[in-house]
Amino acid sequence: MANALQDIDDGEAVRVSPITRLRGELRLPGDKSISHRAAILAALANDESVIENFSSAADCSATLACLRALGVDIDRDGSTVRIKGVGSSGLREPSQTLSADNSGTTMRLLAGVLAGLPFTTTITGDESLLRRPMRRVAEPLRLMGAEIELQSNGCAPMRVTGRQPLRAIEYKTPIASAQIKSAVLLAGLAANGTTRLQEPQPTRDHTERLLREFGVPVETNGNAVSLEGGSSLQGRSLLIPGDFSSAAFFIAAAISLPGSDLLIRDVGLNPTRTGFLATLQAIGAEIEILDQRTQSGEPVGSIRVRGLTSPKRDRIEIFGQGVADAIDELPLVAFLAASIGCEMELREAEELRVKETDRIAATVTNLTSMGAVIEEREDGWLLRRGGRLQGAQLSSFNDHRIAMCCAVAALSADGPSTIEDARACVRVSLPEFWQMLVSVSE
Repeated sequence: MANALQDIDDGEAVRVSPITRLRGELRLPGDKSISHRAAILAALANDESVIENFSSAADCSATLACLRALGVDIDRDGSTVRIKGVGSSGLREPSQTLSADNSGTTMRLLAGVLAGLPFTTTITGDESLLRRPMRRVAEPLRLMGAEIELQSNGCAPMRVTGRQPLRAIEYKTPIASAQIKSAVLLAGLAANGTTRLQEPQPTRDHTERLLREFGVPVETNGNAVSLEGGSSLQGRSLLIPGDFSSAAFFIAAAISLPGSDLLIRDVGLNPTRTGFLATLQAIGAEIEILDQRTQSGEPVGSIRVRGLTSPKRDRIEIFGQGVADAIDELPLVAFLAASIGCEMELREAEELRVKETDRIAATVTNLTSMGAVIEEREDGWLLRRGGRLQGAQLSSFNDHRIAMCCAVAALSADGPSTIEDARACVRVSLPEFWQMLVSVSE
């Protein structure tokens, strides 16, 4: 990929030129969502846990830093993390405000833990995180007896004064959100009685799977999940599967470039995360799943993907459960659809507006810059079929996923593209992205 990927003078912008194809093998760092949860549950366990292939994402480092500040002994050697659990009541009041940096998962999940502890803690974050909504987590935790103080706009900094024990509740979430669900379940560990939560649609179930791995009985019934308070967690050895949401960018890039042949080994294949694959297979993408197995409670396998010469269908439509099943990949679907000449309609995806940036607006802005005809809607977009995308000046909007989406589209565009602030922001989820992209590009 000589001269196809270049730093710009400010050191953070990246220029991406078109390539021919992707070929080779990749093995990705551990899943970010699972790594967060594994670290938190290991801290609450009664003895040591060893977590291998822990995520390299800056977000997960923020979770480890917060746990250390709460008195947890953590040793990290590369991708192996050893955590000496302190039990359900062993966390101590931190001497300073906790920082979740850019990580909404860190803030929301730790709020659930802190709700059941007998002290007051304040959690803050970077400028982006301080714009993201937190009432959705605060409301059920208040019902359980914790005092949660937010800013007048419903955002962090968040001040949590815990209660011991918490009250068990039955709660229906107003939106489908794995982070709300996880926060309530973590608080439910410190509650008297059975905590039950029902969602309007199923969301990723990593928390439930990991709770069972740590010895906590969890019951699921359709969209409802419940657990009994007071369960003890036992330390575990875990091997985190490769991050599917990171793999998605390489999968999309390979599909957009005829002649590509890419193998991504040992990726998490949790069915609550792989709606993206079903969407791609529906338009004729050649995707093969190999070596399927269960690893640390999660389905895992290798993904082989080949370039798509022409789509079998020229329209992609996503709404309802399809939104929840591919929430992180929805902008990527649009960038891929534009690259291969498909129409795409997205509905009922308002949640994209309250991510690290407004991902609906960011997607429409960047694709418009590349010559796509796309209409922004309140809950999604309508992308029209068109010709080849054009290289352009693009913006990451300081959002790691938008930066990587732009890179995928730029690989098959007509002419080079420059992506502003692209190098730094990918560290949030996949610091290795640019290096890995070069390694399989021809």
